[in-house]
Amino acid sequence: MTSIAIIGAGAGLGAAVARRFGAEGFTVGLVSRNQERLDVLAEDLAKDGVRAQGFTADVRDPASLAAALERVTETLGPIEVLQYSPLPQKDFMRPVLETTPADLVGPVEFSIYGPVAAVHQVLPGMRFLGEGRGTVLFVNGGSAVTPGRNVTGTSVAFAGQAAYAQLLHEVLGEEGIQVSQLIIPGRIIAGDAEKDPDVLAGHLWDLHTKRDRFRFVVGD
Repeated sequence: MTSIAIIGAGAGLGAAVARRFGAEGFTVGLVSRNQERLDVLAEDLAKDGVRAQGFTADVRDPASLAAALERVTETLGPIEVLQYSPLPQKDFMRPVLETTPADLVGPVEFSIYGPVAAVHQVLPGMRFLGEGRGTVLFVNGGSAVTPGRNVTGTSVAFAGQAAYAQLLHEVLGEEGIQVSQLIIPGRIIAGDAEKDPDVLAGHLWDLHTKRDRFRFVVGD
């Protein structure tokens, strides 16, 4: 049995993805900073027959993130799918003329160092699973492709993450490992069918299984 590791797991999209992949037989590693919330989420998923467990990590600390992913593998099985989808902090989003070098440290750690650390940790296991098995999924906001003058930190860092994902897609695709991005413009608003967590989870499942698309932008 293989697992999906969801970095930035929460009660919205993370839970929906856990249920979608869990229904297909994946065990689920839930990764975020708050163990209590992870335990509650895992208990809730168990009611739907999904085997899930929480593992704490700070995505801005590469060693912490690598250690958490190692525990996922040891506890739940090889990581076949990695989803990187933590929500950025509000203080990452400053107007461009108010953004200092220090203001960009957090966003870069969050959106670039974190993904690089995560990918390096799971890649050997994905290669061991064999061609056509491993998948890396990035979930991002619209500023990854269209920068916003009032959200400078995420605009800069998401663009860097998008570039990293593109490079991974090109190189790892040669090994049969899928790398894709789901871009969600704006906020997820209650009642918005296109941005319903279950719908988004379906898009991520399609990116994993169809293995022929690098980027899916909600609303396109």
